[in-house]
Order: sequence, then structure tokens, then C-alpha cells
Amino acid sequence: MKGLTRWIAILAAIFALLPLDTQASELLIPGGSIIGLQLSSDTITVVAYDDVLGAPARDAGLKIGDELVKINDTPIRSTEDVADALTRCEDQVQLTVRRGSKLCRVTVTPTLTDRGPRIGVYLRQGIAGIGTVTFYDPDTHLFGTLGHGVSDSRGTLLQMTRGNAYTAMVESVKKGRSGAPGQLRGTADAALPCGELRRNTPQGVFGISHQGWKGEPIPTGDYGDIHTGEAFIRSTVCGTSPREYCVEILKIYPQSRGDGRNFLLKVTDETLLDTTGGIVQGMSGSPLVQDGKLIGAVTHVLVNDPTMGYGIYIGNMLDAAA
Repeated sequence: MKGLTRWIAILAAIFALLPLDTQASELLIPGGSIIGLQLSSDTITVVAYDDVLGAPARDAGLKIGDELVKINDTPIRSTEDVADALTRCEDQVQLTVRRGSKLCRVTVTPTLTDRGPRIGVYLRQGIAGIGTVTFYDPDTHLFGTLGHGVSDSRGTLLQMTRGNAYTAMVESVKKGRSGAPGQLRGTADAALPCGELRRNTPQGVFGISHQGWKGEPIPTGDYGDIHTGEAFIRSTVCGTSPREYCVEILKIYPQSRGDGRNFLLKVTDETLLDTTGGIVQGMSGSPLVQDGKLIGAVTHVLVNDPTMGYGIYIGNMLDAAA
């Protein structure tokens, strides 16, 4: 069962309960580096059937996306709970699962293996993926990424109980096109975390990293000074090294918008367009710089036009991290 909890971040894609005990400085290092994110929660989700052992669970009606709530009368809060509950069961087991807004019951006969009874599915505790570092504060070691929150399988903000960040690299790019958003495909080095995630919010994921990221700190921009026209984003779309790409801010929305859409922007950099087609999954959190100031981060892509997307104001991210 331990093997079921291992993760490799090959998606694009992110602890609201713990305070950060720090406040960001006025000068921040703009990021741009790819980062692996592992957010754990108390939710255990079925993500795939085992090729060999999965038929009984599938035939019994267990579905991908089901959240395990109980095995017989045993509450399930971790993958270890699943293994422990199965070792105490004989013959058939009754699984209570949450499917959307409903609780369902599925009866499955476990298969006895050399590692104990198994129900033939792969489980995920929390979510793993990659994103882009928005900022790092060398004084407080606070960092932020994504510019939006990480949601669970029901589309609600994941209630993270703990989380780690890992160094990562881009291995390949799926180029975006109209109607089909692209994606950075990468891997994370899960041997040793480079940071601890402490907060998952609608405005981004935040944590502490004593390892940090190098660079020249720059001031953050006031909302009233941001204007339409040329700006730059810092992103990593190959390997581990970020670089700047030209974009144009087309429209500025009210600062009070809490959905991560304070700016409408368009990628104008030919190199980035040739490589990715524009904004792709995994670039969320790419810092947005204008007139030498950090003003925000890329958050969303327009599905019908991958050259365009939205950005969040840096002040809204910092307010969420405080």
C-alpha cells in the first residue's frame, strides 16, 4: 500500500489551518522556477484500477473518483487505514464511499496477495502536481506559487493537512491549441523537500523554504500604477532555468476580484508561442513584471485561445499569505 502513496508530478496543474508567522518584505525575488507540490488531506480517492486485481472492484461498482469514507465500520483517513482495515476483514468488505454529494455502499471481495488483502485499486491521499514559483522573500523565507488554490475531486478548495514542495524540472511540453489547453510535463525530486507548504488559499499556495531561490529582489507594484501595455512573465518551459517572455496586459479589472482574474494578458513572445502555444498548465504562478516591479502572477488560460489568459495582483497573493 505504501507504493500507492508515492507520487511523481507529471501534471500541471497545489494548510489553511497553520499561520505563517511572518509577513512578506517590500522587496521580493521574482520566481519562475518549476516546483513540485504535494498536498495531503484526509481524503482518500480512487484514481485507477489495478490491471491484474482491479476487475472485482470495477464489477462491484466502485468508480474512479470515489472517496473512501469507511471500510465496514472503520473510518478511513489515510492509505495506512485502508491496509489496516483490510487485514481485519474476512471475505467480503463493505466500502462506504462519497460519490459527489452522495454516500454509496459497495461490496467487494478482496484478493489475498503476498502483501495482504487488496481491493485492486490505486488510491491517492491529497494531490500532487507542478506549478511555478511566483515569489520568494529571502528575509522571511516565505514563498508563493500558482496564484490560485488547489481543488479536490469535488471542485472545492482542498483542505490541506500538510504539504511539501520539491525541486522539479520540465521534461516535455504539450503545446496548447484552441479548445485543448497545453501542459508542461515534468518530474519532481521527491528525495528531499525544498520547502514546507502551509496554506492553500483561493489566491495561491504558500509555504516556507530555507533553501529558497536566488535572484535580485525587486519592489512590488501598487495597483494604481499598473497599466495596459508591455509586461514580462518569468517561466520555465524547458529544463530548470527560467527566462523572461514578453506579454501585453490588455485589460485591468478591479483589485477586489477574488477569482485570480485581475488582469487580462496576451503572450506576444514568439519564442514562447513557438514552444508552448501560449499559456499552458504548469505555468500557473509565473511572476508578472512591469516597469521593474513585481505586479502579479499568471493564473488561467483561455481555453479557446491559449495565447491569452488571466493574472492575479501580487497584493492579493500577499494578503492571502499573511
